[in-house]
Amino acid sequence: MSRKLRQRKHPKRFALQNRLEGIVLNVAVFLFRLIPVDAASFLMGKSWRLFAPFNARHKRALEHLEHAFPSMSEREREQTVRGMWENLGRVAAETFHIDRLLQQDHRFEATGDETTNAMLDGKQACILVSFHSGNWELCVQPVVRRGVEITGVYQALRNPEADKVVRTLRKDLYRGGLLSKGPEAARKILATLKSGGVLAMMGDLREARGVQVPFFGRMAYANTVPASLARSSNVPIVLGRVVRTKGVHFRVEGQAITVPHTDDRQADIQAATARMHEIFEGWIKEHPEQWMWIHKKWAPPGKSLLQRQETRAAAVKSFHG
Repeated sequence: MSRKLRQRKHPKRFALQNRLEGIVLNVAVFLFRLIPVDAASFLMGKSWRLFAPFNARHKRALEHLEHAFPSMSEREREQTVRGMWENLGRVAAETFHIDRLLQQDHRFEATGDETTNAMLDGKQACILVSFHSGNWELCVQPVVRRGVEITGVYQALRNPEADKVVRTLRKDLYRGGLLSKGPEAARKILATLKSGGVLAMMGDLREARGVQVPFFGRMAYANTVPASLARSSNVPIVLGRVVRTKGVHFRVEGQAITVPHTDDRQADIQAATARMHEIFEGWIKEHPEQWMWIHKKWAPPGKSLLQRQETRAAAVKSFHG
């Protein structure tokens, strides 16, 4: 039985569970904010490096790494994935301090091309697309500190109480609003871009309803939304990455790409999405221990999605006779 069905069947139990989880998360935020960010990041990182390999996702990460770097030794792969866990532990701790980190410019070094600099100056509407490497939450820091309001798009948590806590932590990052996916969000997104604003979203998540693009020698499912929005709004995409240089210090980089605009809309979106992943792959190769290898990036669609796709394809075939 799915979570949604269980929730409909036992609404009071799920409501109580959500409230309890929200309380626990609020307590965790309070306690972690009592610890200086450098110490919290260090301790959480080392804890995750030590204990996270017992998680089933550790094996998945090792398998993905083996496909991506076949010449890498088993020992190197193990150390790389443990480095990934350490980085993720640091990200978890730093999230509780994110509003404070936002103000600490000495921790950040920002570099970018001409389009990126125009965005930083508030003179260029664009879609800022990051990926899960370093501390990706802080990719917007240089933009925010220049006074540019950013509108963010995110996947809401299933627990509304926990989601409320996360939104509160991120509110200073996205002064233009933090939008959960949905019809209302789509209208606000288009309004943001048409008014010359900056829209931020992640670009490396698996999306089985998207397209397949080459990624580390295999075809991977990719989200076409950034390329589709950029093409329809006639704005560039600025790809952003955060490199953890040492401890809680970062280098934030930006590289712009332009979405093709030919008579074949789908081919244009496919080409831009493939180009995004080509750049992501190059960046990941520089610091593989900082990317989230636990993603199911190369997994095939689930049965329910395949069934829906087959039904649509059959309907289209029947319509065209």
